[in-house]
Amino acid sequence: MAVCVFFRTFAGDMATINEIQDEIIEEFGGFDDWMDKYQLLIDLGNEQEPLEERYKTESNLIDGCQSRVWLVADCVDGIVTFRAESDALIVKGIVALLIRVLSGHRPQEILDAELYFIDEIGLKEHLSPTRSNGLLAMVKQMRVYALAFQAKAM
Repeated sequence: MAVCVFFRTFAGDMATINEIQDEIIEEFGGFDDWMDKYQLLIDLGNEQEPLEERYKTESNLIDGCQSRVWLVADCVDGIVTFRAESDALIVKGIVALLIRVLSGHRPQEILDAELYFIDEIGLKEHLSPTRSNGLLAMVKQMRVYALAFQAKAM
C-alpha cells in the first residue's frame, strides 16, 4: 500500500508516460551491445520490490507468458499503480520497465499511451517469439486493469 501512497502524493509531479519512455530510450541508448542491454534489464528487475507471497496466485498470473508473471493493480484517487514479479530474470526486468512507464497515471492515460519505447530500444526484435507474446500479454493485462478502473469510476 505504501507504493499507492507514494504515487498519490507525487502524482502532480509525476513525469508523463512519454517523458518516462524517453528516459528509458536514453538509458538503453547508452549501450551498443545487446548483452549490456540484457544486463540492464536484469538489474532493473532485481531492483524491483518483490511481490508479497499472498499475491502470487493463479488469478494474478498473466496468460500467454512463457515464464510465470504475477501482476496486481490498485487504483487510489484515480491513480493506478502496478506491482509484479516474474520467475525469469529478463522478464522481471521487462515488467519493471512497464511498471515504471504505466504506474502512477490515470486509467485514461494508460489506455491512450502508445508504448513506443519497446520498439525504440529494440526490445521486441531481441526477444524470442514466446517472450514477445508475453510482453504483449503484460501490456494487454495492464490496459485491462486500467479499463476496469475507468469503468468502475463512472
